[in-house]
Amino acid sequence: MKLSRHLLAAFLSGAAAQAEDSPIYQQILDSLKTSQEVLPRQPNVAPASLLYNAEGVVPPMCYTRTEIRNNPCYVCHQDGIDGRENVMNDADLQQAYSFSDVGLENHWKNLFEDRTERIKAISDDDILNYIAVDNYSGLPSRLRAADFKGWIPDLKNLHLGKDAFDEHGFAKDGSHWVAFNYKPFPSTFWPTNGSTDDVMIRLPEIFRTDKAGNFSADIYKANLAILEANIKGEQSIGTLPVSEIVIGKDLDGDGKPGTATRIKTVTGWVGAAEDTAIESFLYPEGTEFLHTVRYVGIGKDGGIGPSPRMKEVRYSKKAKAYSKPMYARKYELEAMEKERGNLPAYYDLGHYGLDNGNGWALHGFIEDRQGQLRSMTYEENFSCMGCHNSVGSTIDKTFSFPRKLDGSKGWGYLDLKGMPDAPNKGESLGEIVTYLSRAGGGSEFRNNDEMTAKWFKPDGSVDHEKLLAAKDVYDLITPSRERALALNKAYRTIVEDQDFIYGKDPVLTPPKNVYDKIDNENTPTLPEERTFKWNILLDWPE
Repeated sequence: MKLSRHLLAAFLSGAAAQAEDSPIYQQILDSLKTSQEVLPRQPNVAPASLLYNAEGVVPPMCYTRTEIRNNPCYVCHQDGIDGRENVMNDADLQQAYSFSDVGLENHWKNLFEDRTERIKAISDDDILNYIAVDNYSGLPSRLRAADFKGWIPDLKNLHLGKDAFDEHGFAKDGSHWVAFNYKPFPSTFWPTNGSTDDVMIRLPEIFRTDKAGNFSADIYKANLAILEANIKGEQSIGTLPVSEIVIGKDLDGDGKPGTATRIKTVTGWVGAAEDTAIESFLYPEGTEFLHTVRYVGIGKDGGIGPSPRMKEVRYSKKAKAYSKPMYARKYELEAMEKERGNLPAYYDLGHYGLDNGNGWALHGFIEDRQGQLRSMTYEENFSCMGCHNSVGSTIDKTFSFPRKLDGSKGWGYLDLKGMPDAPNKGESLGEIVTYLSRAGGGSEFRNNDEMTAKWFKPDGSVDHEKLLAAKDVYDLITPSRERALALNKAYRTIVEDQDFIYGKDPVLTPPKNVYDKIDNENTPTLPEERTFKWNILLDWPE
């Protein structure tokens, strides 16, 4: 599809117009390199016409060379577990490369760029000063000035990380966002592979108030605990102390009013939401998640943690709740679409992001070339659907909340120090130890030389003696200062190019264990004995 010269010139914000036959995605990329607008201009054409990669839901790691033995795929691709809404049943993708004709080519071109010289050109002081800058706090006013209609960041001082919340994770600004402590998903969100992050949840007002409409911290804490129990399929759950007198229910089942630290009746909500339907493994309608992705921060003491600067601010809201039979039908219809060879398509909600087709609306903000946060383009949002709609291991399309530390210990800002390498449900060894053994490396691409040197023997097997001596999750998955600096510099070059649609993985040099093309029939696949059942839930110690 072509744009008129008049529309294209406006779209490029004064930049020289390209030839009319230039692909639309290229026009968008070129405009992003010059624009400082918080809302990037986008041609008014059908969403499919905007895409460079029509199979952008297939993430880069799906092109990993497994070499008939290394399996990083199992943490995403699983068959359904009884009682859950997720019945995608895609465990077969651990073995088979099952791509559409479009997906056979690896479109994630940024994987194959050698960034060595560009990284050398950025000094340590430059990158440290860059990631220390707050690019979050000015975003709300810029969005309002641009008449943005979607969700506007409403959690103050989030760039401060832990200091924006009290000891139990409740936002100090009264916005009712709650931070929780969870185990990062293997291995994309391990700091050693390039990013730090945090996640906050907020339940609708009805779950925070009494029947008269008054806010109640006790009611909110109890409903958060009840939600946690239901997402994890537990019959009881530990909770931050709540007053049974305020709530008007015997939550711990001891037969007398008092302060409950454990809830043994989790089949219904409390407060104003008492009559609202509840289902296991599902969030109630109106649930919100806020997820920030950040650079690998380096403290004055050399400690690794989240940087003030954010790479992305991601927001999702469960706009529509469905029953489990309805979800099952949706998965069935999606499988039929894939069988017919139809490419994925998602409804564009404009300022509200994309509809994932299963009740969630997702939208995000990402750095512009100057480092300010801007709204994501359609294609940048489109790639999010690969994880938040198209894998079988999630619970109601989410990763982090099911991985929260159980009970009261898990309410608070993310802290990897002191966190044990808990095994997944049904496993005996720690999740990280197990992943390293199955994946054959410290990342999906097996290109993390630091992790290999630290946790593997020369023969390629994991060094269980060293792993058992690790203090905690922090010790296991945080990088050295040198690696953190290099990863931050690598990502900075992607920001300069604004070509996120080619991939956001901050690889230092092109990984050897990645295919540029796939042959569904002849590319070597994993044998059945190298496939694994896996549960996203963790077996936290008491």
